[in-house]
Order: sequence, then structure tokens, then C-alpha cells
Amino acid sequence: MAETLRRVLNQGGSAESGEEYTAEAGPPLLLLGGPGSGKTALLFAAALEAAGEGRGPVLFLTRRPLQSLPRGTGAALDPLRLQKIRFQYPPSTHELLQLLCSAHEALGPAPSLLLLDGLEEYLVEDSQEAAYLAALLLDTAAHFSHRTGPGQGCGLIVALQIQEEEESGDGLQLSLLQRYFPAQCWLQVDAPGPGQRGLRACLDSGGLSPRAEWWVAFRPDGEMTITPWPTQSGNPNSDKGSSSGGQP
Repeated sequence: MAETLRRVLNQGGSAESGEEYTAEAGPPLLLLGGPGSGKTALLFAAALEAAGEGRGPVLFLTRRPLQSLPRGTGAALDPLRLQKIRFQYPPSTHELLQLLCSAHEALGPAPSLLLLDGLEEYLVEDSQEAAYLAALLLDTAAHFSHRTGPGQGCGLIVALQIQEEEESGDGLQLSLLQRYFPAQCWLQVDAPGPGQRGLRACLDSGGLSPRAEWWVAFRPDGEMTITPWPTQSGNPNSDKGSSSGGQP
């Protein structure tokens, strides 16, 4: 599952800004989905995978502490992996900006992965502040990449909650963020059969590789499995949302 998870959340390539990202780090990724679409679960799974790769620690930013941890996998119960995940809980946009700015002066090993859950909780109506926050996240990840050295790099995944019917202000903010995060993964709750619970994950890597889709299922014990979307080749909706940044 580790290799597939990296394919879903961590595509290799270079950003349009000219900054290079290693195959390990991949380009910055915007994780999009409605309430309850599994964004936090995927972020934490990515954190566990990165923590087990023998590289630097993982920095996980979120406004509120996680209520529970994924169950049913050895990785979720491995104390060595959990110790490598550094949780920070900036309560406001101001504190988040301060934390990112001070990260350039922090001592110790540079993170191999930077995660931000709930970006919408830090966004306000001012689009300029949203642009500044997005740029600062990219700059912080690039700084960590320089510190980790050649062939390593620091990945960046940011989760944003979106509504089915967006207000005009939300739509403008999303369009702005998509300029900073050309690689996007859209999540949609899907139940293909009775008793099945899972997500459809649609990844648009911003032209670095073909668009791809996966089925993310959760077993009764909480374990997560990722497989190719079963109807990807013949799905009539596979191109739906091509004008909205890859939304399934």
C-alpha cells in the first residue's frame, strides 16, 4: 500500500516556478474534498509512510488535535513512526504565519514532509492574505528541501475543504490557490456496493503525468486500502470537471 499511497499523494516532477522537486518529495499538492471526505485520514497515512522511510521528521500542522488515529495497521501503532510526526496547532492565521516564518530558524533535522490540514480555517475574505499564505508554505517547503540536501527534499501536501455549492468568494480563493498548487487530488465519498465505504480519489498532477483515479476503501477494523479505480477505463464521468481543475 505504501507505493500506491505515494502515487496518489506524491507525484514527482518540477513546479512551474522553476524550483526542482525530487522524486521523493514531488510537487506541492492540494488535497480537495467536502466534509467527511477522508482528507485528514489520507494526510495522516502519508505522514506514517514518510515517517517510516528513514528520512527526516514529518511536520503536521492543524488547528485542532486529531480526535483519533487510524487503526488496523502496524504503521499506525508503531511508536517510532509516531515519534517522528511533529504536531503543531496554530490557532489562528497570525500564529500559522509566525510558525512558518520561524521555521527558517528552527534547529534540528529538517522535515521530509510538511502537511497542513484544514487550510480553509486559516483563510479569510482577503485574497491577498490567502496568496501570501500559499506562497509562504511553498517557500517553507523549499527551504526544508535545501536543508535536507540533494536527492531528499521536503514534500508539501495541503488539505482544503470545499463545499458542493461554493460561494463566489470561495471560488475565487480556490482559483487563486490552484495557481500555487498545480497538482491537485480531489476526494469524493463513494459507495459502490452495500456495506462498502470508501472514497474516489482523482489526481491531476498539473501535466506532469496523466490524470489517474483510485478507490480508497476503509475496512471494518479501520485499515485503509488503495486500488486503481475499477471503472477508470470506461467511466463516462472520467473527464467531468476538466474545466474546474480536475474535480471528479
